[in-house]
Amino acid sequence: MPKKIPMRQCVGCREMKEKKLLIRVVKSPEGQVSLDFKGKLPGRGAYVCPSPECLKRARKSRALERAFSAQLPPEVWEGLEEQIKEVEPHG
Repeated sequence: MPKKIPMRQCVGCREMKEKKLLIRVVKSPEGQVSLDFKGKLPGRGAYVCPSPECLKRARKSRALERAFSAQLPPEVWEGLEEQIKEVEPHG
């Protein structure tokens, strides 16, 4: 029997994709919002595609703020933008 692939929905484009292809943003139990590079940090997670378009869409629609019921500090957005630049094959 083939192994089940975990799927998650991108908060930007709203498409279901493989979990390992998405970037996880996590809100810790203490309320700290940060990037989760390994996908193992405790707390509420939301996922975004590693593309600038999805990140812009998520920021404009305030999707991450809604997912966490909290404001996101600018450094989290900057960190996401930096990580996406590193992931992009031609960036």
